[in-house]
Amino acid sequence: MSQFFQIHPENPQARLIRHAADIVRDGGVVIYPTDSSYAIGCQIGDKTAMDRIRQIRRLDEQHNFTLIGRSLSELSAYTKMDNQAHRLIKNLTPGPYTFILQATKQVPKRLMHAKRKTIGVRIPDNRVALALLDDLNEPLLSSTLILPGEDMPMMDPYEMRDTLGHAVDLIIDGGYCGYEPTSVIDLHEDPPKVLRAGLGDVSLFTD
Repeated sequence: MSQFFQIHPENPQARLIRHAADIVRDGGVVIYPTDSSYAIGCQIGDKTAMDRIRQIRRLDEQHNFTLIGRSLSELSAYTKMDNQAHRLIKNLTPGPYTFILQATKQVPKRLMHAKRKTIGVRIPDNRVALALLDDLNEPLLSSTLILPGEDMPMMDPYEMRDTLGHAVDLIIDGGYCGYEPTSVIDLHEDPPKVLRAGLGDVSLFTD
């Protein structure tokens, strides 16, 4: 059965954040809050943990995983980003956007889109997520917590514990954080293309 931490959304308890980061480092799969919805994540280089996420969400090889990071400079090591993309992401983050970009050699091939060699990147505006990333000192491999056959992310941490307690190692209850997924913007395309209109305003890309 998974562990269940109640972490304050405004003032995350350092002890619990440290313990959560240790669980990730030890190969754990964690559910955690973001600024758009709850997400499921693991360490970038851990193939076994990533396969568990694929199994929970029943994802195929065409799925774009997302690297959740603290800053643009941290994520730039994993993506090929021109000046235009850099300016755009800087203006819209932290916030509820996922950007699809060409991956660099820093990204394990198994994390990329099988054909396009792309990866999603995101900088959330959520104190619990950012505190966890600070302790990890590297991005978190992540995916929105949407179960197979569902259209919307899971919202209730207690329901998550009932449904997924056997399948993950930690559920972080960081309070209510919404149920609308991020807007996904493909910056690998020129001009940029909206792949999913979610919480983030996409009018900049559709006018």
